Amino acid sequence: MADEKVVAIIPARYGSSRLPGKPLIKIGDVPMILHVYNRARQLEGIDEVAVATDHPKIAETVESSGGTVFMTDPGHPSGTDRVAEVARLLGLGSSDIVINIQGDQPFFKEEMVYTPLALLKNNPDFVMTTPACPLPIDMADDPNRVKVVLDNKQRALYFSRSCIPYDRDNILNVEKSPYLRHLGLYVFRNSFLQKFVTLPPSRLEKIECLEQLRALENGYAIGIAVVSEAPLDVDTEEDLKQLRGLARPAST
Repeated sequence: MADEKVVAIIPARYGSSRLPGKPLIKIGDVPMILHVYNRARQLEGIDEVAVATDHPKIAETVESSGGTVFMTDPGHPSGTDRVAEVARLLGLGSSDIVINIQGDQPFFKEEMVYTPLALLKNNPDFVMTTPACPLPIDMADDPNRVKVVLDNKQRALYFSRSCIPYDRDNILNVEKSPYLRHLGLYVFRNSFLQKFVTLPPSRLEKIECLEQLRALENGYAIGIAVVSEAPLDVDTEEDLKQLRGLARPAST
């Protein structure tokens, strides 16, 4: 639709079991949340960028840099709920598009946004899309690397922390990994985003601790956009050290 808006919303929660206050940790001289915000703001075709947070320090950091930020309900169970609240506060229409960009991927690449965005725009059967990239075979058993399998129409069949597909007879080519790693960025039609957060957590979602399974269990199609590689994200002190080694000044 020609008049649809495209809005990027970055959920930023202060609490983290491994890295408390993670959005405010500096990479170079810039807090992580501003790296993500500034990178999102540079994307072409994005009408607005906003941060959705539960903490006044994060809000103050974004506001002081001239950014748009909303304080959201601290009781939200997930970043998706936080994003949906901001979409409502922005008064977005049902056909508008909301991109949920993770706040702990300060050096995410453009293709992670553009590829699933184009997939959603060009496929009316998809209510949401998300990127995935090749995963080396030696990482396929890592439960922190979520795997996805899809059909020949780019629809997700299942997401799992387990190794899928399971190579029972060792027929897979070890030189070219058959595994796809799901990357935690989502593109939604706002109408579905608002519906999604009203659906109760599903059985498989609770077993795997993967909220995207809620959509599949309720019969909705998720489009998978395959991109070249995963961005570095920040979950541990080791991740942080690696990113700081790559840091360069963020544009403002």
